[in-house]
Amino acid sequence: MTHQSATRSRLLLVILKLAVSAGLLAVLLARTDLASLANRFTRVHAGWAVAALGSYLLMVVVSAWRWRVLLQVQAVAMPLGRLTESFLVATFFNNFLPSNIGGDVVRVADTAQPAGSKTLAATVVLLDRAIGLVALFAVAAAGAFLAGLAGLDLPGSRFLWLPVVLAVAALLPALRAPHVLARLGAPLARLGGDWARERSLRLVGALERFGRRPSAIVTTSAAAVLVQALLVLFFLLTARSFDVPLPPLTAAFVVPVSLAAQMVPVSINGLGVRESVFAFFFAHLGLGLDAALTLSLGSAGLILFFSLSGGALFLLRRSQVQVPGAPVR
Repeated sequence: MTHQSATRSRLLLVILKLAVSAGLLAVLLARTDLASLANRFTRVHAGWAVAALGSYLLMVVVSAWRWRVLLQVQAVAMPLGRLTESFLVATFFNNFLPSNIGGDVVRVADTAQPAGSKTLAATVVLLDRAIGLVALFAVAAAGAFLAGLAGLDLPGSRFLWLPVVLAVAALLPALRAPHVLARLGAPLARLGGDWARERSLRLVGALERFGRRPSAIVTTSAAAVLVQALLVLFFLLTARSFDVPLPPLTAAFVVPVSLAAQMVPVSINGLGVRESVFAFFFAHLGLGLDAALTLSLGSAGLILFFSLSGGALFLLRRSQVQVPGAPVR
């Protein structure tokens, strides 16, 4: 594929995602009471909104600390402040680029030189992502279970433990027996020549170090659950700021499910998909479509506002003199 055709394909994909987001939002807005929706936004409680932003900042700090623990397993020492800054910049790219992976590229680039390897830096980020995804579904499944005990019927809740079990079943062999993965990928490594073989060895070495430190995996998994709990708290505080009725047990289920749904790359950063998920569950629980859209759009607006801090940090980086370091492979 030529560079020109690849550019056209990416542009077409962005246009299709825009169409999906715009179409879903148009359908939802056509079915809601726009006057009631506007009224909720004009009566926002600034104090609760500030508290919501504070919980989101705490979530970022815990996420950066979790990342730091995983890097320490690989003998990569970086200060928490530097990783928090990187996470903020990554958050900016995640929210202002039409892709969910822009932030991961930032995180890999920021840690590749201290790690001495882009492959090692990418492995840490990918494992961090995987642990976070397992925690996301685990919190959703636990929330659904507790909601069921309280008499709340949430569609699809009985299947939420399945992705948790499948993810753990995939992660354990990768961490405990990475040499098996190396043997399975050996034919591809041979096709890629020395470059692919070298990176395969780096990957296996990183996984072996993780496998020898199960306590670090347990610690980061607990931190990942805390991150998801803080995200649920962020939505609860955001709901309070807009006078949206949102029971905590409902939030513990609906928020993680909406976050998982918006990861599916069919829209612009989950716009429209996220709102559809909230609308579906709010309608099922009799909470109102205008309340669902207010919470979904309001929380997205607060996150975008928060992400501007990462944009400011990125501009500050660009204004500083860059000192070239050793080449990283």
